[in-house]
Amino acid sequence: MPRRPSPATPVRSPDAVNEDIRALWARSGDVLSPGGRREYERLLVEWAAAVRADVVEAA
Repeated sequence: MPRRPSPATPVRSPDAVNEDIRALWARSGDVLSPGGRREYERLLVEWAAAVRADVVEAA
């Protein structure tokens, strides 16, 4: 199960996380290893948290 950022973890911007996701895919040659897959899942969770934080901040 992917880890979720703890409330004490600063949330990066969705754009910053997206850059890491794109870099991961570029490094992998579009085929993720098991470790790459875990990293991708972790980044997706972080990206979703960043998007939620942006929505809450905008409200």
